[in-house]
Amino acid sequence: MMDSKDLVLNKSKADQVGHRIVKVSSGKHYFCGYCAAITNVAVTFPVQKVLFRQQLYGVRTRDAVRQLQKDGLRNLYRGILPPLMQKSTTLAIMFGLYEDLSSVLLRHMSAPEILTRSLAAVLAGTTEAVLTPFERVQTLLQDYKHHDKFTNTYQAFRVLRDHGAREYYRGLVPILLRNGPSNALFFGLRGPIKQCLPEATTYSTHLINDFICGGLLGAMLGFLFFPLNVVKARMQSQIGGEFQSFSKVFMKIWLERDRKLTHLFRGAHLNYHRSLISWGIINATYEFLLKLL
Repeated sequence: MMDSKDLVLNKSKADQVGHRIVKVSSGKHYFCGYCAAITNVAVTFPVQKVLFRQQLYGVRTRDAVRQLQKDGLRNLYRGILPPLMQKSTTLAIMFGLYEDLSSVLLRHMSAPEILTRSLAAVLAGTTEAVLTPFERVQTLLQDYKHHDKFTNTYQAFRVLRDHGAREYYRGLVPILLRNGPSNALFFGLRGPIKQCLPEATTYSTHLINDFICGGLLGAMLGFLFFPLNVVKARMQSQIGGEFQSFSKVFMKIWLERDRKLTHLFRGAHLNYHRSLISWGIINATYEFLLKLL
């Protein structure tokens, strides 16, 4: 039978790998996710903009960078408000709601913990899709073809309003296909990956391990779901007109890119490195703030 010291040590190890059961009303996970997102967006937005141009037009990295240079420094952070609002709220929901739903489901379900937590992650990811309008506007603001139609977030929302509420949610299907499974994989693999890393004994080593863990997962998932984001970018770059199905848009892109998988994944290498940095920052910031609160 374990004594009190063993119980304390086991609880500490469980906390280190991220398997926590928290009180449903705890707001710290939402707050930490929110702050982690703001830090990440501010650092990685220019890289994301280059990646977006590659996803939308299938151009090389060099050509995408030249497009941004032509746009000028004043337009470099054009469109940052939507991702700042969307990403901060999304990650607050992702981390906070996942913890809350996990706590509730673990209390009321007799299924294995891995299945219960996976369900909580999928439900949290599905809830994030409510914020699709922000991704929609971000897409329009980053596309140079729309630079003459509006200059800021408010104007973009007004243009979409003229086409009805449904226009805000163009591209919803690839977002739903991406969010749920990627959340389940992220939260399911985060603990095991961290356990494989050298044991952390100080705040700095914990920070490094959290960065590596989040970065590796983000890079892997970003690459895995990259085609979904390509289709999403194409769907959301359109204003008005027919609402084409996911399969129809995918086939159109597939034919445009000569039926080559390498062309479909054009920009994936940049996305890999961006995700490595981005999710490293997110996970490290989130875990660091969680320890401070």
